[in-house]
Amino acid sequence: MPAANILNLFDQTIFYGNLVVNSGFITSIERIDDERPGEPYIIPGFVDAHVHIESSLLTPPQFARLAVVHGTVATVSDPHEIGNVLGVAGVEYMLREAAEVPFKFMFGAPSCVPATPFETAGATINVEDVRYLLGLDEIGYLAEMMNFPGVLHQDPEVMAKIALAKEVNKPVDGHAPGLTGEDAQRYIDAGITTDHECYTYEEGLDKARRGMHILIREGSAARNFEALIPLLAEFPAQIMFCSDDKHPDTLAEGHINQLVLRALAAGHSLWNVLRAACLNPVLHYRLPVGLLREGDPADYLVVNNLRDFQIERTVIDGEIVAEQGKSFLPDTRSEHVNQFNCESKTVEEFAVPADPTSSQIRAIQALDGQLITNELHLSPNVENGLIVPDLDRDILKLVVVNRYENVPPAIAFVKNFGLKHGAIASSVGHDSHNITAVGCTDESICQAINLVIGARGGLSAVAGTKPHEHDDEVMSRRRFLHLTTTPETQLLPLPVAGLMTDADGYDVATQYMALDQFAKQDLGSTLAAPFMTLSFMALLVIPALKLSDKGLFDGKTFHFTPLQIVK
Repeated sequence: MPAANILNLFDQTIFYGNLVVNSGFITSIERIDDERPGEPYIIPGFVDAHVHIESSLLTPPQFARLAVVHGTVATVSDPHEIGNVLGVAGVEYMLREAAEVPFKFMFGAPSCVPATPFETAGATINVEDVRYLLGLDEIGYLAEMMNFPGVLHQDPEVMAKIALAKEVNKPVDGHAPGLTGEDAQRYIDAGITTDHECYTYEEGLDKARRGMHILIREGSAARNFEALIPLLAEFPAQIMFCSDDKHPDTLAEGHINQLVLRALAAGHSLWNVLRAACLNPVLHYRLPVGLLREGDPADYLVVNNLRDFQIERTVIDGEIVAEQGKSFLPDTRSEHVNQFNCESKTVEEFAVPADPTSSQIRAIQALDGQLITNELHLSPNVENGLIVPDLDRDILKLVVVNRYENVPPAIAFVKNFGLKHGAIASSVGHDSHNITAVGCTDESICQAINLVIGARGGLSAVAGTKPHEHDDEVMSRRRFLHLTTTPETQLLPLPVAGLMTDADGYDVATQYMALDQFAKQDLGSTLAAPFMTLSFMALLVIPALKLSDKGLFDGKTFHFTPLQIVK
């Protein structure tokens, strides 16, 4: 490695010098001169402090191929998505796949599988499973404790899982959106050290003052950077950056490096920004990631300067894994593990008879860039005794289909997706990953769902069935459209657990962008990330109103609630 300007995050100094690397470790750091502006800079690598690799739609090796180009050398990864589909076997799959590439994945033991008892998942991870996982060297922490009511009410199973993490001295990640005051203190006192779910400055400030580490999230759907970034100046030792959920198109564009640039542009000090992006996650999670000290693993970045932060080279364990925008990690294929047991649906299954004693329905209001939703009470659009979408008011039908067994679908209505015709569907439906769909007609919803079922997992979009296309021959032909893309249908198959693909990550990003544009330009969605937003419509642990495969759910009271409001 040629001499360059070297940053020391511990004493906050910069000098011109050499790194001496042997067998993947920094054996010495040789100072040559004071900082030489105009020369490249060596800084520690970036860490995503909380991410679900599955949400990139990529297997761990394919995720790493894209991430290293942007200077990411490590992630703190919660595998509860695949855990909800395949249980412990799914977590073990992620560990095996991660070992195929020289990237520093730190996985957690999922704490909430299933996330709630109000939905159907493909597996359960119980206390004994958590004990087993926490005993593995590759498992570094207890992943996000989403059941914060269980913590507050001292649920025995919840508390047993937290106790196991304490026994082996591994951190416990939090998940408590909107929780403040004494309830937040009780949650923290249980041993929970982080939260990535804060969505207002006031919430983040309250938790930070109580000693909690605040992870500033900027993903493909949930974007809280602008609200929370002021906390960095006040609590520089407690702030980290994370993406939580990152779809392949945005991962191809950038990662934690983008948050570094935005924080600097907002006027935050270089040292505080790099503490959040590099230092704090390594120290908190005790990651095996080097921080430019003698004896550390040789994990670092070479950037052009400290203004643009153009990543010229990414090095992990002394190996160059990316340079000048090109990834050197291998394009590997993976085993296609899965669990997909439902059969194709019929249009008739999606009909919603109107209750003559009801004058209003509960509808979910999706919020662009947020995981939270609002509950709306609206007058229904009734035709021939059925409640149907109202495109003039942007009220569409939302459906969740159990993918683990054949049962009737759950149906609700949602506002703000903006579709003018057609439907979109996905087998990525947090957290149980049943099939979620939104659309303008029962025919298009059925078609989109059956494309996903036919592929045993994926993202689909259909433009809608025209009146002359209702004949049996055409509908029979459409059953096979999951194998192709046409001007009227698109599908991105996800053969690994219905969540991921082992195809080339850049190709997947291109396919995803085409699907995303189809949903926006052809179907009319007004959301920044329609498929990512759709994936959270069944996330019951985030208020206010969501839809599980078992019915409409009030996330504030943690109870099911009827679709139709009876007078």
